[in-house]
Amino acid sequence: MLKPLYRTFIELTNGRYTSEILRRFSQSTYSKKFISSYSKLYKINQDEMVGKLCDYQTLHELFTRRLKEGIRQVDENEYSVVSPVDAVLDDFGDIRLDHTFHVKGKEYSILDMLGNEETIKKYLGGHYAVLYLSPSHYHRIHSPVNGKVLKRWTLGKKSFPVNKLGMKYGKEPLSKNYRVISEIRHKSGHLALVKVGAMFVNSIEITNPSSDIKKGEEIAYFSFGSTVVLLFEKDTFTFKENLHVPQEILMGQVLGYLSNK
Repeated sequence: MLKPLYRTFIELTNGRYTSEILRRFSQSTYSKKFISSYSKLYKINQDEMVGKLCDYQTLHELFTRRLKEGIRQVDENEYSVVSPVDAVLDDFGDIRLDHTFHVKGKEYSILDMLGNEETIKKYLGGHYAVLYLSPSHYHRIHSPVNGKVLKRWTLGKKSFPVNKLGMKYGKEPLSKNYRVISEIRHKSGHLALVKVGAMFVNSIEITNPSSDIKKGEEIAYFSFGSTVVLLFEKDTFTFKENLHVPQEILMGQVLGYLSNK
């Protein structure tokens, strides 16, 4: 009973016009009066961000804030793969040969997620990681490896919640939501970085259109809390020991290591 009610409510409130109203409001100076209460509600770490809270003129500016120089340390091991975001590691594991994996009791298809049958072949038998960004997190996205972006593409239209309720009652939000995908070639193979939009706000902005990227370099940002899914090619990557879920992880911290074959 809860699932259809939840989905009906989200469909009714996630229309084109309501989304546009929320987007415009967050980018308007009228939203400034909510910055202080938003910061308190979500316990924003003001010591890490560039500038003071009073310097931010809109909620959008706060959502997309930058951090002070050197506040995040990026692991320098040439084979390490680092978290591209500040997030909660929500799930990780193996991609089955039937191109599916499970997150929070739901089965996801990487064919649905990536939208291309040729692209998915290299990821069968590989690994996945799901990184959830709450509204309290820093929303800028960085490269997890040194490499070359082979292609970028966009799929999906609407975005539904990717929080606990959304993952439980939503209709496969990780593979149905609006998403911007980058496929990266690194020294050991390929990975797909899937940037998944959150409820109402589809804005995922690419800030670095270059094809050559360095580990820890900023490449994009979310306009609100959302999710990043990493897909690793078979036999190219191993998760580090002692990972568990849920686990808070900062941009630059190690998720695992590339194959050294």
